[in-house]
Amino acid sequence: MILGCGCRGRLLGEGLLGQGWAVRGTSRSEEGLAPIAAAGIEPALADLDRVGTVLEHVADVAVVYILLGSASGDPEALAELHRHRLERLLEKLVDTPVRGVVYEAVGSVDPAELAAGAELVRAAERTWRIPVRVVSEEQHDHGLWSQEMGKLALELLSPAAQSK
Repeated sequence: MILGCGCRGRLLGEGLLGQGWAVRGTSRSEEGLAPIAAAGIEPALADLDRVGTVLEHVADVAVVYILLGSASGDPEALAELHRHRLERLLEKLVDTPVRGVVYEAVGSVDPAELAAGAELVRAAERTWRIPVRVVSEEQHDHGLWSQEMGKLALELLSPAAQSK
């Protein structure tokens, strides 16, 4: 599942589909669902501001990509998104089939908020043994970015990642 399935998320989703994965992409708005569906990705209306709307869609999900490093909106709301809302989501994911999380800690959001979110993700890994990857390097070549991100799903699900 790609949480925040904008342009780059759809590119990632198309790559994952090409590898045989079933892919679900989320948007905070109804308008965002059509481009996701047009990319061949299962669209889902979900907003991390309402964690329950995300959890409704994880019953059959193995890996969650959290691509909110370039989310737009009010700075206070974005801080909440990368701190308290993210923390609530991670606490709830432990009781779902999700077995890996990729967190995008780079983008246009305040770097302090992204660093706080990255630490929450790493803390979830230590606490609940959920394998995670924190992506903190900017990649301007979107095709290469998509390939690198796509490889992370298999890494997270490998026996080596599970035994961490």
